[in-house]
Amino acid sequence: MEAQNGAGAPVVLNVYDLTPMNNYLYWFGLGIFHSGIEVHGMEYGFGAHEFPTSGVFEVEPKSCPGFAYRRSVWMGTTDMSRAEFRSFIENLAGKYNGNTYHLISKNCNHFTDDVCKNLTRKSIPGWVNRLAKVHFSTVSYQKASKFLQSDTSLLILHFLMMIWIRYLHLLLGTVIWKSWTNTCCHQTSIL
Repeated sequence: MEAQNGAGAPVVLNVYDLTPMNNYLYWFGLGIFHSGIEVHGMEYGFGAHEFPTSGVFEVEPKSCPGFAYRRSVWMGTTDMSRAEFRSFIENLAGKYNGNTYHLISKNCNHFTDDVCKNLTRKSIPGWVNRLAKVHFSTVSYQKASKFLQSDTSLLILHFLMMIWIRYLHLLLGTVIWKSWTNTCCHQTSIL
């Protein structure tokens, strides 16, 4: 891709499918994707291996082995020369060892997002790494669920329920409402 407006080197996110299911999931804003970042005519990605050395690799653009190319996303430009960029990527590669790869918390999309933020001050599109975000939301839900099952949460929930009943009692003030709260709520100490 050529630089737009003739300023700087293009920064392009190349996105690949990890599964044929993406053909269906993509239209719902979901999918499992690999991404690489194309700068100065080469594409850089991050992958897993079992050694404590960099997992950052370089390939020809749009041809990452083992993945089906889906599309490219223009991220902007960088004023870094080829040599400056090479130094930058070598330095960043030290933070992305192959044995630290984690599907949810440190994957190829986290790497390309890091590169994009450093070069263009923009994040990669949310849909590219949505799987990891959904997982973190699930973990948060699980933590919230455990809290809701605790004795403390039951006390808080009971207290809030009593406040709500008191509010409805004051709002409606009818004999029927008073009768219902007396039979359903047993000992309501704040009424």
